[in-house]
Amino acid sequence: MIVNSDAASEWMDSGPGAKRRILCEDKDIMMVEFRFEKGGEGAAHNHPHLQTTYVASGRFRFTVEGQTKVLGPGDAMVIPSNAVHSCVCEEAGSLLDAFTPRRDDFLEAHGWPQT
Repeated sequence: MIVNSDAASEWMDSGPGAKRRILCEDKDIMMVEFRFEKGGEGAAHNHPHLQTTYVASGRFRFTVEGQTKVLGPGDAMVIPSNAVHSCVCEEAGSLLDAFTPRRDDFLEAHGWPQT
């Protein structure tokens, strides 16, 4: 069993009005918490990882491959591998994202050893 404590990683800037921290990871999966201020943005990007997003609090306008939806607390979605996606925070809140396989670029940015 792999367990990371609540202080698994330090908060790191993740774009305008946004920050992230790694909660736990293994080579096949990673969980990351994102916190956004109202108006915070996740710029349009894509990556080869399959991603799930759960809205823990707040309201977010997500655009995935040109389709836009507003999600609130308790909503979740899957973002396919390589899909161009972005979000704008309409009401301050947090997201819990899982990536498979893990995001080694996040590990490097946070200074975590890769196993």
